[in-house]
Amino acid sequence: MTDRAKWQSELDALRAMSARVGGDPLLIQGAGGNTSIKIGDTLWIKASGRWLAEAERRDIMVPVRMQPLLEAVATVDPAAEQAQQFVLADRNPSGLRPSIETTVHALMPQRVVVHVHCVDTIALAVRTDCASKAAARLEGLNWSYIPYARPGLPLAIAISEHRKPDSDVLILGNHGLVVAADTVAETEILLGEVKARLTIEPRAPRAADVAGLNDRVGKSPYRLPISEAAHGTALDPISLSFARLGSLYPDHVIFLGSGSVIAGGGEDVEAVVARIGETPVSILFPDLGVVMRENATPGADAMARCLSDVCARIPAGAPVRPLTEEEHEQLTNWDAEKYRQALARTADRRTA
Repeated sequence: MTDRAKWQSELDALRAMSARVGGDPLLIQGAGGNTSIKIGDTLWIKASGRWLAEAERRDIMVPVRMQPLLEAVATVDPAAEQAQQFVLADRNPSGLRPSIETTVHALMPQRVVVHVHCVDTIALAVRTDCASKAAARLEGLNWSYIPYARPGLPLAIAISEHRKPDSDVLILGNHGLVVAADTVAETEILLGEVKARLTIEPRAPRAADVAGLNDRVGKSPYRLPISEAAHGTALDPISLSFARLGSLYPDHVIFLGSGSVIAGGGEDVEAVVARIGETPVSILFPDLGVVMRENATPGADAMARCLSDVCARIPAGAPVRPLTEEEHEQLTNWDAEKYRQALARTADRRTA
């Protein structure tokens, strides 16, 4: 097999694995998460705004020159936040922009890296006692806990500071999970083992009150969520109590806004909008369910379900740490995330 045929085979294996991982909403929601493989001095990584689930149907991988990117990270050069500056343009005919997590993947020494927003992991990662809880479940594995840092270069720096030298599993505070190995097959096996060890049985909510929700919507520009599972946050008092705390992880802020908008007793959509002075992406109606703004992106719908899946896995009374106001500000004014949101809106117009 020629060198070109070998690396093409490895890329094909990565795409197949990415599609399998991306098709599991308990691991990936919308355009979240990313995968990569190092071939020679090139890092092939998922493009920003692309969905892993589409890895075998669309061009989603971007080639990045790894050594100059690592040098930028080592010197804390702001250029490291603009990974598109290190793209091999002649091998990127679609003009894709690399994932906002490119620096994280480049820093990991293993050849294959998978970063997922596993809901079981997030349900642990939002807790102040995450490290001790994870230790009991991951005994025998080489893992590290990484305190929350903004995705991108700050997270890469945090990983450099907190990752144990032999770690191939990272629990990212208020964020998700990273697993890495030297082959695609080994990485997928490791991901499966970690997911199994961190699995938490969710509380089962009752069914949404569709008639009640439609009554609250009236003629306003709102609709039911794509997934029935998204209603769970509003139907389970324990889950609702965690939603009231604020945003628990970055993608919630990016796709649903800061915190959760929860209707008061007797309020309909118009009353909620009048009270807060804007039309939120989603509104939680306690004991009834959830509604989404008509123009909410598929990514926003995916995150509405993610919130339900995560909150249903956090036990009552657990010590939960929501994102701070400063952390919200860092996310909402970040150019990389504004780019990802713009891509999502463009994709919606193409498929409308």
